Amino acid sequence: MPGLRTFVLLAATTATGLAAGLFYGYVCSVMPGLARADDRTFVSTMQEINVAILNGWFALSFGGSMVLTIAAAVMHRGPDARAVLPWIVAAAVLYALVLVITIAFNVPLNDRLAAAGPVDRIPDLAAVRRAFEAPWVRWNLARAVANVASFVCLAWALVLEGRLHD
Repeated sequence: MPGLRTFVLLAATTATGLAAGLFYGYVCSVMPGLARADDRTFVSTMQEINVAILNGWFALSFGGSMVLTIAAAVMHRGPDARAVLPWIVAAAVLYALVLVITIAFNVPLNDRLAAAGPVDRIPDLAAVRRAFEAPWVRWNLARAVANVASFVCLAWALVLEGRLHD
């Protein structure tokens, strides 16, 4: 069982790392780049990104991370993995925070941006942008930090897992 257990932990770490990288990319490139754009470009681009991101690849890493982390925790419950389990549990708690932030803050902001309608029909693009940009950026930074911390916990769990088999 250690082979499968290690594989599931590695898959959880990979999925979590992919999600962390996505949110980190928004923090250091996507949103700073869009901050320089005019209101029309900003609103239109974010509306299109919010539609495009709803795909199987994103779902695999974003949802798969929690599923795989929980599976890894279940597989590491035995006395031989006592040192590894707390790190996996910490990763799951941190990733749960990512999910809560996303569901409670980022998704509702995305939904409000979509509800504003096509940019050609929005009478005050600046107001729509103001209501979206700053809060979305703050919450994305929070989930990026939590996601990276979750990834680090899983990476350390992998190190400890490797030591079990030395």
